[in-house]
Amino acid sequence: MKTTLALTALAAALVATQAAEARPLTPEDLVGFDRVGAPSVSPDGKWALFSVSSAKDDLSGRTTSYHLHSLDGSEDDHVLANGNWSFGGARFGGDGAIWFVSDRSGSDQVYRMERFQEPEQVTNLAAGAIDDFVLSTDASKLVLIATRDLKCEDFVCANVDVEAAMEVEVGNALEYDEIFVRQWDTWVEPGVKSQLYGFEVVDGRAIGTGAPLSRDLGGNTPSRPFGGSEEISVANNGAVFFALREGGSSEPTSTDLDIYVAPIDGRAPAINLTPDNEAHDNLPTISPDGRTLAYVAMERPGYESDKFTVMIRDLATGETRALTADGYLSAGSITWTADGTSLIVGVGETMEHPLYRINVASGARERLTQDGNAGNAVPLLNGDVVFTMNSMMAPTEIYLLDDGEIEQRTFFNADKLAELDPMEYEKFNFIGANGDTVWGFRLKPADAEEDLPVAFVVHGGPQGSFGNSWSTRWNPRALTFGKYAVVSIDFHGSTGYGQDFTDSINQDWGGKPLEDLQLGLAHALEMDEQLDGDRICALGASYGGYMMNWIAGNWSDRFDCLINHNGLFDMRAFYYSTEELWFPRWDMGGSYAENPEMYERWNPVNHVDNWQTPMLVVLGLKDYRVPYTQGLGAFTALQERDIPSKLLVFPDENHWVLNGENSIRWHNEVEEWMDRWTAEDGE
Repeated sequence: MKTTLALTALAAALVATQAAEARPLTPEDLVGFDRVGAPSVSPDGKWALFSVSSAKDDLSGRTTSYHLHSLDGSEDDHVLANGNWSFGGARFGGDGAIWFVSDRSGSDQVYRMERFQEPEQVTNLAAGAIDDFVLSTDASKLVLIATRDLKCEDFVCANVDVEAAMEVEVGNALEYDEIFVRQWDTWVEPGVKSQLYGFEVVDGRAIGTGAPLSRDLGGNTPSRPFGGSEEISVANNGAVFFALREGGSSEPTSTDLDIYVAPIDGRAPAINLTPDNEAHDNLPTISPDGRTLAYVAMERPGYESDKFTVMIRDLATGETRALTADGYLSAGSITWTADGTSLIVGVGETMEHPLYRINVASGARERLTQDGNAGNAVPLLNGDVVFTMNSMMAPTEIYLLDDGEIEQRTFFNADKLAELDPMEYEKFNFIGANGDTVWGFRLKPADAEEDLPVAFVVHGGPQGSFGNSWSTRWNPRALTFGKYAVVSIDFHGSTGYGQDFTDSINQDWGGKPLEDLQLGLAHALEMDEQLDGDRICALGASYGGYMMNWIAGNWSDRFDCLINHNGLFDMRAFYYSTEELWFPRWDMGGSYAENPEMYERWNPVNHVDNWQTPMLVVLGLKDYRVPYTQGLGAFTALQERDIPSKLLVFPDENHWVLNGENSIRWHNEVEEWMDRWTAEDGE
């Protein structure tokens, strides 16, 4: 019924070097850790280039540097530096040079730099910010990603007099005649989209002012709010493949992203390669020989958490086949091996996130990593793979898979980790709702001798999982505060257990998930006598925050305290104020007008008469996914009933807490609230 895991490879080496006077991980530690970015590898496979985000000494912000790591160990590692140059988005091009964006000229331009030589300017464009760029593998084609008015004829946008248009308007009002009006944390600017502009590169210089490749489609590419350059692929022959969801009034209700192809010079309109699939298609990735396109596709329109199946398309014939149709796991990332015979695919699986190698011809698969959260894979010519990995025990570092052996190559946070208390991490399973096997984990200070109060953490999504990974926000190791045991359950609806399990939460938000949480907590307390079942605080964000509100009315006598971060409180008000309407429409079986009974069945506001548990409510004023009025509603309900409660408002945060100083404040408030209500002598 349970599986005890040793510390992952990311942390095992640290245990032997624990400092004699070890201490708990603090919020300041969490903010202060270096954050290692995705690697880019030189064409000869000798160098890995990656970013490192480091906290300022006072933790008020962060700075980014770029590091070169010698993969064969023949040379010393060093920081990418050249006078006072900035190196935005630095990466290797197929020509062996390092390409990056800098505003040194007074506006954003693309540069390329041979090793230890002065950077050469690739673009010479009049003005305008560059969001990112994508290169063909031979560095002869360049696509700029930029946010522009749809009326712009090219990247420079000289045909649109923005200042004159602004002078006509009076005041600073925004005006809309269709939705989207806002998304995630930003009010949408009508007629302005993230777009692609194509350039030929000749003798290291970009030619022209940028042909618009996606403008006439009227949507954002990359997709917003979280899409990036992984949604774009540029072939050496000038074909540009990209994913896009069409704009317009249907955008908030549709998950239909399609994959398009357009010529780099814009001489012909983009062609939709996936018009027959009305669900989500994404991650177009060209094979090394340019003949085959791999991508991922969902099957059901309107469902953002459907399984991503890996698809293979012959670009000459258009024949398309599903490579992972028989697999039950959803692909989160794909990249071709250097020889073009296989794909390296990342998936979530039973609280881990391993990499697999999948043969394109046969579909045969091999698991490459085991415990931990692996990603950002870069296959090398010799068959090795450079990738990033983290775990619940340690932040991201660079790793190398060499002939089946995994080797950690960077150690930016090793010294800090060595100062910290050792932790004991255990995955377990139990029989949950419907008699299904459900998984959870328990994390606690390894050297604790006394009984431990419990932080019962509920993940968001709801189609998600905390899993064995590192987070800079809801970090289970940080939430132990050196004195709590953290317990979390992957209830029905969680990812990593097959699509049927993920689907099972649909139209059942407060049913099977609550039963799983009840059974899972009981199982954790039974299997570990050190966990004090009389001192427990439950906490969660988003759907986890919804569950705090639901628990308050439907499991009201179990917990000493609750912490609700940006949680849904009133399902009717939520539906009419959130931005991405496809989400509630799928999970609740239609719009509120179409299926009000389902929204009201699982509506926490209908059970506030049962509320009695002290609750800390946290909200961000820039959260447009779960608007802040949801948190205000919960706080009002608590105050009206004289239930001990506290409201913590972050004016500049969205659905997450991202600012370092705010993160420290958040953790301090959470610890103080849990300490207050789980103290031995309790209030």
